[in-house]
Amino acid sequence: MMHPVPELTQPVSARDHLWGPLTARLTLVQYGGYQCPNCGSAYPLMMNLLERLGDQMCFVFRHFPRSEVYPHAQHAAEAAEASASQGKFWPMHHHLYTHQQALGSGYLVEYAVDLGLDVGQFLREVTGDRFVSRIQADIASGRASGVIDTPTFFINGQRYHGAFTQTAIWDALSIL
Repeated sequence: MMHPVPELTQPVSARDHLWGPLTARLTLVQYGGYQCPNCGSAYPLMMNLLERLGDQMCFVFRHFPRSEVYPHAQHAAEAAEASASQGKFWPMHHHLYTHQQALGSGYLVEYAVDLGLDVGQFLREVTGDRFVSRIQADIASGRASGVIDTPTFFINGQRYHGAFTQTAIWDALSIL
């Protein structure tokens, strides 16, 4: 019996963290967590694809911290959102993946300083749980689309089941 290909249930919108134009020919959505080692391995692949495809691709990152496995994942997601409120989601996203082994609260504050954020605002937002509901909404949309592990990718709304290698993902994008 064939199972239907899981589809992205929450359409990509301006609510999402977008890298590239929403009107791009290719849309790649990642559900991921900042402490997940597999997401860390996928990070340079995504950056390479973005570099190669430019405005032909819209990359979307949605939070799916697996706090039961990765104790710092939730706070790292909140730090990314607090950075987004100051217009620096992507710089913090890069910082979190390139410093994946150091995601404790003290490090998150250091990264906020490194990025030139208003640290007082950053701390108020992170400690005040300002973005918990947004992260939970990402998790809920992931679960509705069949996400159980990270990273999980959707290409133009269809779940990607291939290998997490540059060649495999490139081939999947190229046939579209």
